[in-house]
Amino acid sequence: MKSLRLILALVIVLGTAAGARAQTAVPASPQQIVPQTSVPPLTPVAPDDLLGLAEEEELPPAFIHQGVLVEKLSGEVVRAEAADQQYNPASAVKLVTALAALRSWGARHRFATTLWITGTFDKATGTVSGDLIVSGRDPSFHDEHAVAVARELNQLGIRVVTGDLVVAPRFTMNFSASSLRSGERFYDTLDAERRPAAATRAWYDSRVALRDAGGLKANPSVAVMGAVYVDAVPKGARAVSTHYSPPLADVLKVLLCYSNNFMAERLGDQLGGAPGLARLLSNDLGLRQGEFRLASASGLGSNRMTPRQMMKVYRALLDELHKNNLKAADILPVAGIDPGTLQKRYENSPGRGSVIAKTGTLPRTDGGASALVGQLRTARGDTLLFVILDQRGSVVRFRQWQDALVAELQNERGGPAPFTYAPQTMAIRLSSSEFDSGRASALEEYEPTSPNQ
Repeated sequence: MKSLRLILALVIVLGTAAGARAQTAVPASPQQIVPQTSVPPLTPVAPDDLLGLAEEEELPPAFIHQGVLVEKLSGEVVRAEAADQQYNPASAVKLVTALAALRSWGARHRFATTLWITGTFDKATGTVSGDLIVSGRDPSFHDEHAVAVARELNQLGIRVVTGDLVVAPRFTMNFSASSLRSGERFYDTLDAERRPAAATRAWYDSRVALRDAGGLKANPSVAVMGAVYVDAVPKGARAVSTHYSPPLADVLKVLLCYSNNFMAERLGDQLGGAPGLARLLSNDLGLRQGEFRLASASGLGSNRMTPRQMMKVYRALLDELHKNNLKAADILPVAGIDPGTLQKRYENSPGRGSVIAKTGTLPRTDGGASALVGQLRTARGDTLLFVILDQRGSVVRFRQWQDALVAELQNERGGPAPFTYAPQTMAIRLSSSEFDSGRASALEEYEPTSPNQ
């Protein structure tokens, strides 16, 4: 008898869900595209509880695997399914971080890494009798930038530092959260005799990308004779040069293409962390506190947003890009073209180049969460904005649902059509750094003025 009641309840639940979808008068959802045998396992519910839920014509959150909101640029809703149900957007949270960064600093902002020295400088021998200090919070600082620093110091006449390498707290390199390990890598990379092969390759690739023939011939080197340790910039130290990162828009392009958690968290640290991002959502976008939750700036952890809330974020991001004379493709991956999370997924697809979107993936959190948020273009010239959030099931299956829905929306409108886009390699984007060469005069203050100094 109990099994009969369970079967009856399941029929009622499925019928209720099907009826709700029928009332929307829109094409079939991804759940209808996928055969019933492939539906992810539901969270176990006691038979008696299931009957009660069916009688109330309500579904618990565990039954709702996918939330969808699709809109025209005008704001007209094309499709909405569970658009006000909360899901874990996973790495789609990085769109909030990108929005906050653009609003706080602007698309042309560059992160500064400053080089300092103590003691005296003998220009004749290229020797600093003192320490070399490095400080900064550039989330994109990498091997090729460290070699560029060596080249800049060489151009200023510095080739040997007799003291230590002092690494200011929060300096990081090569996506390492450890300032000490970053300092050790920086120490080795500065010195051509100790430079790792990977750093040499990164430098070579960056010079090729920038067509820097002089850099290809150069072998920059600064030997630091002492140890490496982490400490604040000492009083009396003088800045000799400042390295500036690529523009924020290029940093965001790399971050979002590869969904780099480290870079997102580093940006988040400078934006007030998850609480700072939550304030932006409340104060600037009008989202009510308590109706969403951000656990991190990268999307790791148990975050909560609805498709409708995420659509507000995406539209605000497009508006911010427009203010900076940029488009979505300038910071987001173009599917099948840009390297990273959407390259192989769309590489051999008819939709290659017709989707610009941010993915989200958490295989275990919340029973498996997946997201796809962005825009698509159709052969009829339509651009549709979409938010697809999935939870509690197979991430692989969720991606299939997402891609099927995107294809369905495009095929209803004549098929996919690529966005106008001229790709740049990530090497070019990350190599477009600059130096403040006006620091050279500061070195004159370190030259000994008498033989006793």
